[in-house]
Amino acid sequence: MAGHEGGSGDTGAHGPAIALLTRRTSRSVRAAVLFLHGGSVDSRARSRLWHPAAVRMRPFVRAVAAAVPDADVLLAEVRYRVRGWNGPDADPVRDAQRALRELAAQVGDVPVVLVGHSMGGRAALRAAVAPEVRAVLALGPWCPEGEPVEQLRDKDVVVLHGDRDRITDPAASAVFVSRAIAAGARAQLELVKGGDHAMIRRGPYWHRTVASTVAGLLAAVPRPGQ
Repeated sequence: MAGHEGGSGDTGAHGPAIALLTRRTSRSVRAAVLFLHGGSVDSRARSRLWHPAAVRMRPFVRAVAAAVPDADVLLAEVRYRVRGWNGPDADPVRDAQRALRELAAQVGDVPVVLVGHSMGGRAALRAAVAPEVRAVLALGPWCPEGEPVEQLRDKDVVVLHGDRDRITDPAASAVFVSRAIAAGARAQLELVKGGDHAMIRRGPYWHRTVASTVAGLLAAVPRPGQ
């Protein structure tokens, strides 16, 4: 998660018309995995697909695609209108909700796993209020004090946080997971030894762990007819 950033004249008022950027789909979809990248605390600048925060998530999409070869699991990225969280506007949460609506319009009501990094992790945890979201995998999430947890009741939550993260606080993630468990979530935290915020140090471990975790979360989702 970056710090404060000015708008630089590119306000993002006319952001992407589509919030759901599909990377893999099929005629028959039984579940979906949506990826949410990081961003800034405050910024009204347009979010672009080539920004480092967005590019950083592409290896995770590929790793999950390899670990979950089932064509009936849709993989998609959430496209943000602007780069920042922006206080009470919580812009990436609104974009995630928009992507979930677009997903439902395309494939109907299917269970969803959200994978979010940094600001995207916070947005994914918030967006889990939607009933179709069955699980959240948050990577180095931004978890401010008092962040809501009630929406995670009866849901699976896995948090991975590098113990050398200097951008978001692994201790705050530990507090958040404890609160989520108290609220009725099936939540767990893994500290990635030597892991940094950008997930570059020990990159292959991050990719493998995310892929295997998503595969496990999807395995817990009943298939149609079960």
